Amino acid sequence: MRPQRPTAPLAVAPRLAPAARPSAAQLAWHREELAMFVHLGINTFTDREWGDGTEDPALFDPAGLDARQWARVAREAGFGTLVLTAKHHDGFCLWPTATTRHSVAASPWRDGAGDVVREAAQACATEGVRFGVYCSPWDRNAPAYGSGRAYDDLWLAQLTELLTGYGPIAQVWFDGAVGETERGRQAYDWERVFTTVRALQPDAVIFSDAGPDVRWVGNEDGVADTTTWSTIDPTSVPTPGRHDPWTLDALRHGDPDGSVWRPAETDVSIRPGWFWHPDEQPRDAADLFELYLTSVGRGSKLLLNVPPTRDGLLDDADVAALRDAAAHRRAVLGTDLLADATATTDDDGGLVLTPATPVRADLLGLAEDITEGQHVAAWRAQADHGDGVWRPLASGTTIGHRRLVRVPPTHVLRLRLVVDLAYGPAGVTDVSLHLDEGGELRRRPDAHD
Repeated sequence: MRPQRPTAPLAVAPRLAPAARPSAAQLAWHREELAMFVHLGINTFTDREWGDGTEDPALFDPAGLDARQWARVAREAGFGTLVLTAKHHDGFCLWPTATTRHSVAASPWRDGAGDVVREAAQACATEGVRFGVYCSPWDRNAPAYGSGRAYDDLWLAQLTELLTGYGPIAQVWFDGAVGETERGRQAYDWERVFTTVRALQPDAVIFSDAGPDVRWVGNEDGVADTTTWSTIDPTSVPTPGRHDPWTLDALRHGDPDGSVWRPAETDVSIRPGWFWHPDEQPRDAADLFELYLTSVGRGSKLLLNVPPTRDGLLDDADVAALRDAAAHRRAVLGTDLLADATATTDDDGGLVLTPATPVRADLLGLAEDITEGQHVAAWRAQADHGDGVWRPLASGTTIGHRRLVRVPPTHVLRLRLVVDLAYGPAGVTDVSLHLDEGGELRRRPDAHD
């Protein structure tokens, strides 16, 4: 339920600097909660994860490609944005770029006149899903790679094509992938890259390991940390591709005193690999729901990869798992057992919620008003089972956009939420209880609270 007023913290910690706040684009990113990654490329046809750039474009022929199916499934399953791998490390471009012949223009697909990026962008517009692009910085086909400025010019030309020819772009996605060549190691001009994106698509959020708008969660397991600040000290993650222990720790946790709003995105695949492989099977609906709890439910956003087959369609098994997971998520989280509760506060600043009748729950939901920054640093929830005694139910550190915590199946006559520590006004906007029968039995081994 939505509390009548925010809970008051018992202790307020001073910040080193004013609280960072999300931009309008970052707020939209948060509120979507789910985005779909679509890995399609030459690797789909070679049964590899990383191509070496020597592949024959003639291999690329997804004869039944239907981007409307991708976008429709994404929308029906609750995904707000679809991010396409326009170019992976092998350098094969899914659009007819003027920068190289290593593209769909040299393939038999659509008789060499096809453009996957255009079909995907148009499909997203038709289905009401926002569109994003990934263009790998590493290019194992480009002769200029490793030469410095010459390759940066080529890569920026590719980005310019993608960011000017396909309508609004919601997210531009980068990793820090880099390779050694006989010419040396390519040093990317990230400042120039980010400036170009800002100029061509000012409303897009930019993801990379280090930001500048969205940062990496630090793993590809689908698990954000139980302490996840959306703010970060930018000097702790100075450049994409740096993965030493100190940087990874900063990516995982963020920093309550961080001077910039740079939330964590959790990227993971529905299958063991990122590209479609015939011998792999997708996660089931229960595991997909658990991914939601350990990503969105920890203040992050879930970017779930769903790779098309060699026919250019999402696999039936993947689609079934997505639809079942969406139905389960809506059934569990769409029923708030505190919807009719009355709210009061006690002398210690705790928020007490009393439902009209006692409820049985095994999942606690919290949300914080992040429009003014993220403040809550320590909270605890207690339950009255009917004897007037407050017993511990759950506790944690950060809340952020959304916090979902599994609790033992519990009969609740009253629920009490206390914020023990915050860096500013504890704007808790939602407190909810839900029932996910059997959820504990489906719990993934790494999904610890």
